[in-house]
Amino acid sequence: MPPLVGAELIQTPVQLYRYLLRCCRQLPSPAMQQHYRHAIRQGYNSHSDENDPERIQMMIQRAVADAGWILDKYTKKK
Repeated sequence: MPPLVGAELIQTPVQLYRYLLRCCRQLPSPAMQQHYRHAIRQGYNSHSDENDPERIQMMIQRAVADAGWILDKYTKKK
């Protein structure tokens, strides 16, 4: 299950970038939010030259799944 509504509509790297930054707002502490924002920005910059549409779609699917896992990990009720 995706962490936010609209994950299935992501088609471009810029849409993914914005989606992941919105996911960061759900993390509990500002330090975590800053850490993951930095990681998202670094990942976006390092893969900005990717041209293969299949590879881009695979990276989008993986990033959405990873975002869901991270949010579940940190926002789980104890």
